[in-house]
Amino acid sequence: MEFNDLVQAMQTLNAEDAFRPRLNLEQWRTIAPYLTRHDLRAGDLLIKQGDTDRTMYFLGQGSLQIFVTGGPPGSNRIAILRAGSVVGEPGLFNDVARMANVEAMTPCSLWALRGPRLEELAQRSPALALEILRAAGSVMAIRMRANMQRQVPFT
Repeated sequence: MEFNDLVQAMQTLNAEDAFRPRLNLEQWRTIAPYLTRHDLRAGDLLIKQGDTDRTMYFLGQGSLQIFVTGGPPGSNRIAILRAGSVVGEPGLFNDVARMANVEAMTPCSLWALRGPRLEELAQRSPALALEILRAAGSVMAIRMRANMQRQVPFT
């Protein structure tokens, strides 16, 4: 999967919590060198609940399930994400423990944006970094509101 396919997946994802930065293809190409590609097999764990890191992932291909450990039966699965989604966005804002597990349901291709790379981007292209943070914050707010309405347990 190529980077342009990732951008197209993000632009065409029809989900309430879609990542919608106001960026054109040229701006995405400026951001691309700050991302690292990762491929997962079905069943691989991308994010472990309780771990700490400052990484947001862009899902280019495949599907991920988000779930928490503990809690009442049937309340563990939070969401299933499709290509074009982002995951781990709170990590860009704070160095805190992850609230949930993220596991590949199918083979996945992802691009990671780590906190230090975002800081480098902010030094070189502050408007692009700000737009990524704005869009990530919007995703985070939409997901938090949805989880509160469903009374999903947070740890």
